[in-house]
Amino acid sequence: MMKKVFLVLVLIGLVFTGFSKNIVEVAVSAGNFTTLVAAVEKAGLVETLMGDGPFTVFAPTDEAFAKLPEGTVESLLNDIPALTRILTYHVVPGKYMSSDVVSLESLKSVEGSDIQIKVEEGKVYVSNAMITAVDIEASNGVIHVIDTVILPPERETRRIPEIAIDAGSFTTLVTALQEAGLVEALMGDGPFTVFAPNDEAFAKLPEGTFESLLKDIPTLKNILLYHVVSGEYMAEDVLGMRS
Repeated sequence: MMKKVFLVLVLIGLVFTGFSKNIVEVAVSAGNFTTLVAAVEKAGLVETLMGDGPFTVFAPTDEAFAKLPEGTVESLLNDIPALTRILTYHVVPGKYMSSDVVSLESLKSVEGSDIQIKVEEGKVYVSNAMITAVDIEASNGVIHVIDTVILPPERETRRIPEIAIDAGSFTTLVTALQEAGLVEALMGDGPFTVFAPNDEAFAKLPEGTFESLLKDIPTLKNILLYHVVSGEYMAEDVLGMRS
């Protein structure tokens, strides 16, 4: 059943396909992505999506955009950072055909958040959107058509020190950061990845070690900075690295 459904979607996709055209050109030619194309232009993403890629784009149709509350599209066109974040959530680095998509549980978007994938009653969904046509190939990737605009999950707005304080299990670390004068730096934009020892980890140090470090700020600062990496690395990124 699943194969039959996707065969139909592939055939629908082939009606629009244009291997000599890039993703933007294919979207323009299709005629049912005018809102998406306008948004991509407004966000300054045309050049990127006309580049080599490859990219996989989950493309909401004009009807999908029309489902949004009245005035939403107009508001987004005046809020470029928000618009860019939403658009890049629809784009995945690499070329994933429908046969690849159905075998996965998620894909990491250009925006940085995961797009969840599920198959239900012969239909394929990415986040809350149903895929209505698949494998529309372009010279720099592939488009899958979706019936709903998907929105990235809300980002954590608290800064690293605030999260550490709220957790309640990093009181020693927070004290050390304060004494070393590193709180302001970690409240900055970053991004940072922090390998954060909890209170139990500090308690494993030989007796008196922490108190001594509080009196030796240069050494304390060096130790703390050794736990901080520039850039945002999720667990899956770290597992794929050696150093």
